[in-house]
Amino acid sequence: MRTEHVYIIAEAGVNHNGKRDLAFALVDAAADAGADAVKFQTFLAEKLASPSAPKADYQKANTQTTESQVEMLKKLELPPDWHMELHAHAHRRGIQFLSTAFDAGSLDFLTTLDLPVYKVPSGELTNGPLLWRFARTGKPLILSTGMATLAEVEGALAIAAHGLMHSKEPSSLEEVWQNWSKPESRKVLEGRISLLHCTSQYPTPPEEVNLRAMDTLAASFGLPVGYSDHTEGWLIPVAAVARGARIIEKHFTLDRSLPGPDHKASLEPAELKQMIANIRALELAMGSGRKAPQSGEWDTRRAARQHVIAVRDIPAGAIITRADLATARCGHGIEANQLWDLIGTRARRDLSAGEAFTRE
Repeated sequence: MRTEHVYIIAEAGVNHNGKRDLAFALVDAAADAGADAVKFQTFLAEKLASPSAPKADYQKANTQTTESQVEMLKKLELPPDWHMELHAHAHRRGIQFLSTAFDAGSLDFLTTLDLPVYKVPSGELTNGPLLWRFARTGKPLILSTGMATLAEVEGALAIAAHGLMHSKEPSSLEEVWQNWSKPESRKVLEGRISLLHCTSQYPTPPEEVNLRAMDTLAASFGLPVGYSDHTEGWLIPVAAVARGARIIEKHFTLDRSLPGPDHKASLEPAELKQMIANIRALELAMGSGRKAPQSGEWDTRRAARQHVIAVRDIPAGAIITRADLATARCGHGIEANQLWDLIGTRARRDLSAGEAFTRE
């Protein structure tokens, strides 16, 4: 996935808390903040988690401790009819609607909405059958890599490549790796797969962010790299852009004090807007990389640069000595670093003390 600017995904996730009005308000907040896309999550709780599945520590800290993971997830499902309404509302607001599928049935449903790109969540990076189905959609994929080793990222890319190249599901993992050994399997990923560095800790402490891992992903696979952020505040996503992130995904909420597993690690609307404004300003500040005077510097350059001047009156034809020369700001003339080239030459005209040397 390639864009001319950093692609910013405002991650609403499950922060709608199962409330329709809140879901629509999140779309509005993302659009008002200037995000490129607003993203939700699509799943059926019974298919995503077994009745005995434990909660993560962050989920225990931010939800009722007596309920199971599947009970928590059931309250956070996004009904199918909401998807279509939210998709239409996002379109009206000039923002893309995205959602992440966590099971095959949910992915099949999302394909009916003709989304521009699919996000594969970190937890499903090693879910080969689901990842293969993601690839078979033919749409660009964004693969989040939280909790993953570099080898697991490569395994996911191998599965995605197989899905892009074959219409029949692989019969074994060996078949996937045999396909990955072909040079064309790497080529097929270009323009179709982007990687997000991510730390799956909510919220993520700064010492566990490891932004340099983006460099490792880019160098290892030659694919566009971005960053999915779970830190508090917006400093780290902006820093990720400075380090080369082409995609930023950030959770947001209307109110961090709301109940639910993800609100605490989310930005509120004003903060989301500030993050996006900072990223857009940083994009401009990154520039082209070519070192040359900027258009606004030429006037300052004329005023700030020193040029060669005569220390005393010099008659035309006189041989110029070092004692005749000095430098000063005068807005024109021969540049100061060419002073030595004038020593031993003859003055072409009469020069008064303090007058700039020129080439005529």
